[in-house]
This record gives sequence, structure tokens and C-alpha cells, in this order.
Amino acid sequence: MLKSQRLIQLIMMINAKKSFTVQELADEFGLSTRTITRDLQELSELGVPIYSVQGRGGGYRLLQERMLPAISFSEHEAVAMFIACQSLQRLGALPFEAEAESALHKFYHYLPSDVREQVDRMKGKVAVWSPKRSNMSSAYLRTLLQAVMQQSVVTIEYRHMKGVESRDIQPIGLYASQGYWYCPAFCFRYAQVRLFRADRIVSAALNASIPYREEVGRWDLWSTPEQEHKAYVTMTVALTDRGAHELESDEYFGAAIVQHADGSRSTSIQVPTENLAFYVDWIWRLGEHARIVEPQEAVKYVRDKMDAIRAQYDGYE
Repeated sequence: MLKSQRLIQLIMMINAKKSFTVQELADEFGLSTRTITRDLQELSELGVPIYSVQGRGGGYRLLQERMLPAISFSEHEAVAMFIACQSLQRLGALPFEAEAESALHKFYHYLPSDVREQVDRMKGKVAVWSPKRSNMSSAYLRTLLQAVMQQSVVTIEYRHMKGVESRDIQPIGLYASQGYWYCPAFCFRYAQVRLFRADRIVSAALNASIPYREEVGRWDLWSTPEQEHKAYVTMTVALTDRGAHELESDEYFGAAIVQHADGSRSTSIQVPTENLAFYVDWIWRLGEHARIVEPQEAVKYVRDKMDAIRAQYDGYE
């Protein structure tokens, strides 16, 4: 048996046994204890979480985190893995940052030399762009993700305009947008789903003293009671040529841009009524190249905003 095959079988056997002695493995493989000891040392250096147990009845044990057996990848699959992992590096933090880096290192180490050369040539050449925010904690993201996987409540200290306050939340999921991580979660204080921005979390810890709510656990990022009953309003924006060009790749309005018979352009989408100000501010950045047509609440919001800005410059020549 080739050594690589033996190591794979050894990983599978360790996963099954959890607790074992060198002699047991030596008998199983028909090898010397010296060879098995060397193999265990090599697996440990590769990251297999094995530790020795001293004293009578001792041997080796596997930590709670198990190792998966080797998986074969085609050349194109290997390249796709690297593109995916490297694209995530643009984010300021990841809930599995250290693990992703470790897995990528192991993966790269065992690639054939010609495939490694291809991967090396791609570095810095392909990326999924995202603004990099540097004020987020990977540890807090990890805690939020653990809460989802382990069905637990989290107690957080959350910073907002009025200061920092404690909240008990049950995370529904995590998603990244514009370089920020967001966590929609059931807030026990207000008994409803609230959206928390991860970089505003000052501390986070699992809290087993608060009962996990099974009905919340069945929700996901696309289906919560609030989303099902949320009120929407049509927002229409008239665009100049430059405005249309600026919005072509926009995640909200881009796909809805239409050109009319007279050559003018506009975009119209459904937006949540409660988030109308956010979408108006998003269009505001286009200045004179975008004019909100409807709803009237949005038009009034823009007029009030212009009056407030104009008032700051009253008295200037």
C-alpha cells in the first residue's frame, strides 16, 4: 500500500475510533509501532487534531473536530476553489478566516507542480471586488455563525447612535454587502426580527440560559414573518444618460433601467416602505443626473434634505 493511501485510511480509522493505541493501529495495518508513530506525527503536522493520553490505559485521542478523508479534485475544480477563497479575502473579516487560510494552504501544498504554477499566475489577476472594511471582528462573526449551527442564543453589546446596549438575539443568518457583514436576528427585547451590522457589535457570547426558539430556527435570510408582511412602494427615477450609465451595474436599480420611445431613460423598482430613506439616499449620490418621480414621500424627503443643506450655507457669498 502506498503511504498516501495508508494515511487516508488512517484518517478514516481515527475518525471512527476516536480513542486508540499505537499497537491497535499497528495490528490493524500489519506494520511496526515505529511506522505508525511516524504516520501519526505526520498527520499531526498536517493539522489532524490528535493528542496523546498519558498513564495507564493511555494512547491517543482525537479532539472533537473530526478530519475528513481526502477528496479528489480535477484541475479546473482546484482553480475554482482558489478563485473562490481568494475572492473572500477582500472582505475585512470572515467567520472562518483562520480555517479558510489553513485549508487553502493544505490544498495548495498537495497540488501537482504544474497546477500550482497556474494558480500562482492567477494571484492578483482575478477577484470579486468588495470594499474592504478593517473594523470588523472575525471572532464575533464566528460566534454568530456558531449560534446558527449550534442552535443557540447570543448576548451581544451593540453600538448605535445613543450608545452601547446589551441585546439577546437569535441569529437567523449572515450575509455580506458593500464590504459589511449583516446579521438578521430575532431580538428578544423587541420580540421581532432586527438587522444588526456586525462591525457595530462590541462583544458577543453564546448564552445557553435563554431557550432557543424552534420557529425562529426554521427561518432563513429569504423567509421571515417580517418579510412576508412587509409593505412595499414603487420608486421611479428619471435618469440622464450619465445617470443611466452610473446605475447600469447597480445592485438595486441596474436591472430595471428602461429606455423610452423618446430616448429618455428611467428605472422603477419595489422597495420596502420602511427602508425608503435608504434608497433615496442611494440615488442622491447621482446629483442632477437622477430625479425621483415617485413616491411623493421620497420627493419630499429630497426637498427637505436640500433645504437643510441650503440652510447651512445661508449667509455665505
